[in-house]
Amino acid sequence: MDKSKLIEMIKINPFAIANINNPTDDMKLLAVNNNGLALKYIANPTREMQESAIENNARAIEFIDNPTDDMMTKAINYGWTNLEYIKNPTDKLIKSAINQAGWAVKYVNNPSEELQLLAVRKNYDSLKFINEPFEVVQEEAVKISYDALRYINSPGLNAELIAVKNNERAVNLIDDLDTNKILEFLKVNILVIKYVMKEISIDELEQVLKEKLSKEDVEEKYVRNYLNCSTIDKNSDIMPMDKILFIYKYGSKKAKKIAVDEKLKMI
Repeated sequence: MDKSKLIEMIKINPFAIANINNPTDDMKLLAVNNNGLALKYIANPTREMQESAIENNARAIEFIDNPTDDMMTKAINYGWTNLEYIKNPTDKLIKSAINQAGWAVKYVNNPSEELQLLAVRKNYDSLKFINEPFEVVQEEAVKISYDALRYINSPGLNAELIAVKNNERAVNLIDDLDTNKILEFLKVNILVIKYVMKEISIDELEQVLKEKLSKEDVEEKYVRNYLNCSTIDKNSDIMPMDKILFIYKYGSKKAKKIAVDEKLKMI
């Protein structure tokens, strides 16, 4: 087949270069200019061919044995997923990819604490790609969303407490619940009671509330959530309690002041 027909064939299908014996440099360059991934079928490509391939399709970096820093930077700038095709990327390249999407951490072997934090701050669910995340990374992720717990195989207690404090529904994502843990969770978020009321006794609940409400530094949100929690009520069959009277008996001055304010709202 003459050269002109081969060139026309490459224009129609750049991958045809794979079936051409001893293609010319012009043919090779034409192929990668039309589809960068055709670089896969070109032996001993020139730098010009490699650069043209990346300009056309950054994923062509996969087929370059020793890419220059500029090539690797271009590939990452075109898309974070290209990190998968770069062998031994520098921290700078990795950070550039993660700054686009935290999920890029999936292409990093044994990411450092710094890289893990960068990833979860960008996308909290990038935790799914991190084996045994550092505790500080777990905590950072659950601060963003309690849902991050579902991506941690063995979350630390601090991460669980932060998640539960931010949203009581987090308790549904914790597998190894026992009475002690439940009581600790109730100390940071009384609304957890909605999900565990059958797991503890009224006496255990009262002990938690006495300890929490008697403190002068009790959080206002905690007191208001307690007073407005429909699960705990003097007419409840499971958790009967006169909440205003309970605060009157055991609450600190701060708790009583908040209770009075809440009661006035009801009038």
